[in-house]
Parts: sequence; structure tokens; C-alpha cells
Amino acid sequence: MKHVLESQQFTKEILYDLFKKADSLKENSEKLLENKILATIFYEPSTRTRLSFESAMLKLGGRVISTENAKEFSSAVKGESVRDTIKVIAAYADCIVIRHYEEGSAKEAAEASSVPVINAGDGKGQHPTQALLDIYTIHKELERIDGIKIAMVGDLLSGRTVRSLCYLLGKFKDIEIVFVSPDNLKMKDDIKEYLNKHNIKFREENDLNKILQEVDVVYMTRIQKERMSQNDYENAKGKFIINEKNFNLVNKNSIIMHPLPHVEEIELPMEIEENDKRVAYFRQAENGLYIRMALLNILINEKR
Repeated sequence: MKHVLESQQFTKEILYDLFKKADSLKENSEKLLENKILATIFYEPSTRTRLSFESAMLKLGGRVISTENAKEFSSAVKGESVRDTIKVIAAYADCIVIRHYEEGSAKEAAEASSVPVINAGDGKGQHPTQALLDIYTIHKELERIDGIKIAMVGDLLSGRTVRSLCYLLGKFKDIEIVFVSPDNLKMKDDIKEYLNKHNIKFREENDLNKILQEVDVVYMTRIQKERMSQNDYENAKGKFIINEKNFNLVNKNSIIMHPLPHVEEIELPMEIEENDKRVAYFRQAENGLYIRMALLNILINEKR
């Protein structure tokens, strides 16, 4: 595994190995990557993904070079291609994390790079490291992955996080998925075909309150205004919300997840977010640090 470009790369064995490494590094973040350099190049805005990768590298004793808004503050403004940019940065760093607004850009970057490339989100394509921390969170919170029932709610058409998570869930047994979305933002057929091929049960619903009572995981997503027309956004916003009125429909042993940032789709008071164990999305974000530490160590120190 030289690069991390899509969720399909990961077997169950690799996933469980990552979980173990993440658990270990959470307890003892040795200076495993001392004198190594990570380059983060983000053509789209990011808070958690960029900072967690950079924090992961620093905790492992490495160093970071970074450009936060490469679309405006890199040679992309002058017309330089992703391929040329990555070819140069690969000479400066031991690993590159890239986020780009165009699907397929991470693959293009990997083809040009002499060092490992990690896809931190490419347009409407995938976000594999988010899926890794998501599946890790499910494993830690529920103590199992096989046999879970999960609702994916919101913008399933534009959401690369739910696409990537579906690919990982397809590797486990007795999974059930309920897709809950506005009519104009349904999950694409390619994911449904993948789930059918891997014998994963799924169905589509339009009543959020109905499914809250039957699932182990409620995976909320925001409506991605930046990836659709204003008309599509107006038709979709505010359709599915978790608030104080329906929160207690969620089973006591179930969890609410979200890749963040959350906006109007979750409206819970701070007291609930801080004290109710069903709210897992902040723990989920923290888990991203440990998973990315494990991944960086594998790619840089254990690369083949």
C-alpha cells in the first residue's frame, strides 16, 4: 500500500491492524517519524482533516510543511498542474496529503509522486481516511462492526464520506444500511451496485423519526451547498434534523455520528452534546488523530 486513494484498498485484516496501531499510539506516541516531513496541500478548506494530519505528524516526532488554501496561494494560480506541483513537493517531503475540488485529482497526484500520497478528499469522489476513522469509531463505540444497522442521512449525492464508508462496510457481515435523503440528493447507483455485489442489505426511507428507533448508528451529514445549485440547496435544506424533539427516539445504546462541520442538521444544546453518550461525533473527530498517526507510520516507516 504505497498510497491511500480509496477505501477499496483496505481489507478487514488491514483495518483491524490499523485499529490496534491507533490504540497503541494513543497511549504512547513514540517519536517514530523523527526527521521525517509531511506536506499537506489543500485546494479546499479543511479544519479537522488538515490539523489532525499535521498534529499526527508532530506527535510522531516529524515535521510539517503546509499550504492551507492552495487554490489561491500556490502556483495553481499561475496555471501549474497538480502533477507538476506534486512532482516538486515530493522532493521536499516523505509523504503528501492532498485535498482537491476535482474528483480523480488524488490519483493523478499519486501517479506523479515518488513518495506516498494520501487522498484527503477529492471533489465528490472519496475521503478514505474519514471512512477509516468512522469505522474505527463504530468499532470502539459498539465493540463490533459485523451485524450493525446504520442510517446515512442528508446529502448522499455529494457526500464523499458516506461513499467511502459504504465501501468499507461492504467488507463486513450482516450489515444493513438505511439511506435517508432529499429526493434530489439520493445515493448514486454505483454505490448501490457495490452493496448488492457484496450482499449488503440497504433501503431508502424519507422518514427520519421512523428509522431513529431501529438503527445502531445514525450518520448525519450536512447539505453541501458548495457542490450544488441554489435551487437544489433550497429544496434540500432543513429536511432532516436531529433536535431535542426527536433525539430521545435514538436508542440508548446507539450513537450519532457526523463527519463535521454540522450546521442546521443537528440542533442539540451543549448540555446534551457534552453529557449524553449517544453523541459520538466529537469522539469521532478525536479518533481521526490516532488513525492518521497509525496510517502515517505505516506509509512512511513501513512502506514497501
